[in-house]
Amino acid sequence: MLTFIAFALTIAGCINWLLIGLLQYDFVAGIFGFQGSVFSRLIYIVVGAAAVFLVIKLIADKGSIHVWGARKKRLAKAKEAYSQHNIEASKEQRRREESGYDDEFDYDKHNHSSNRQISLFDEHFDDK
Repeated sequence: MLTFIAFALTIAGCINWLLIGLLQYDFVAGIFGFQGSVFSRLIYIVVGAAAVFLVIKLIADKGSIHVWGARKKRLAKAKEAYSQHNIEASKEQRRREESGYDDEFDYDKHNHSSNRQISLFDEHFDDK
């Protein structure tokens, strides 16, 4: 939410600069009387701080800014990775149960032995 607010303030500041450039009209100064008023300066500071926040966030996120909905996407990716891990773990458990070995040590020793040649056809040929 903070990123969205900073983004909206930065856009408002950009529009103000566009008005200054095109029409020579400072919208913030027009609202509060003149550029030197306390309220105008406060708005300039808040908009500038929002822009600095976005630049720091851009650097921290390695070139991407997620303004809205980033948390939901990250949670969805984490859930997907977790479920994928559980699927792989259950497949490995099923393989161990079907292999006939009593414990994990025997299974790992048989399937990952250093003196055994590994080929693409290991799953088709048993050398029991």
